[in-house]
Amino acid sequence: MTDSTLAAGITITDAAAAAAREAMGAESLSPDTTYLRIGVRAGGCSGYSYDLSFTEEREDEDRVIEHGGVRLLLDPRSEVFLKGTTLDYTSGLNGKGFVFQNPNASGTCGCGESFSV
Repeated sequence: MTDSTLAAGITITDAAAAAAREAMGAESLSPDTTYLRIGVRAGGCSGYSYDLSFTEEREDEDRVIEHGGVRLLLDPRSEVFLKGTTLDYTSGLNGKGFVFQNPNASGTCGCGESFSV
């Protein structure tokens, strides 16, 4: 597995970038006009939830990060919670999907969808 540590202190693996490109293709989205927004929002059983979505809209304060043919957007508020995080994609017997490995999380819920700091 190879990966890249990005300017925002976030690492995205090649597997995560490939999965994002595949998902864009499945939804007929153009990588030239589509971003993958990575963020954190209040909610979930542990206090905060990770948020991944495709968008064509970029806010002025968003940081744009490019890796593996994917353009990611990260807002400044989420960057504080995600510094040092690795975004990976796994597939196996326990399911498949994007996985956040966040060193800032002091606890996570059982499903891994939310965290506390």
